[in-house]
Amino acid sequence: MYIPHHQINEDTSEIMAFIRKYSFGILVSQLNAKPWATHIPLELESDESGNDVLTGHIAKANPQWKAFERNEAVLCIFNGPHAYVSSSWYQEEEVPTWNYVAVHVYGKLTILDEEAVMASLHRLVDRYEQDSEHPISLNNMSQQTLKQVKGIVGFQIEITNIQAKYKLSQNREHDHPEIIRELEKRKDAGSSGIAKMMKERR
Repeated sequence: MYIPHHQINEDTSEIMAFIRKYSFGILVSQLNAKPWATHIPLELESDESGNDVLTGHIAKANPQWKAFERNEAVLCIFNGPHAYVSSSWYQEEEVPTWNYVAVHVYGKLTILDEEAVMASLHRLVDRYEQDSEHPISLNNMSQQTLKQVKGIVGFQIEITNIQAKYKLSQNREHDHPEIIRELEKRKDAGSSGIAKMMKERR
């Protein structure tokens, strides 16, 4: 990913928190010499050695998994808030732009056995059910229902490199107050999210 120097984020703890918050990512790999992408939750966890890894699963009907056994490098993309920035908010004439936050994680993928897949599904469901009014648990589901695990392929990704781009008008510090004010007037979540991130960095 192209990242100008002033937009690089190398704060590991902040980046990891970002991945956890925006964990619905895109898994990109090669299939028959062509790029293939799947949109799935990718959970940041620790392996037995305490190393950061990503855990996920896809349907066996999705042919992407057939290339997993080659243990090739994969790319996981995590997108945060984004927003159009009008140059009418600047003090001088300039073209408009788009502010956004994105993290690219590169790594080596290995397929998990059924026991490990089931354990990862328990963690996934427990995490996202905790705020439900009537949370469900896989522990309470029948074996017949849980047989659906045979229709997915679970995997773990050993992280080899992380690139984080925080494009937040860093080159226009003097325009930040007006940009933030205008973004906060908008009703969409992206504008609100970018305004919040810009305020946190002032």
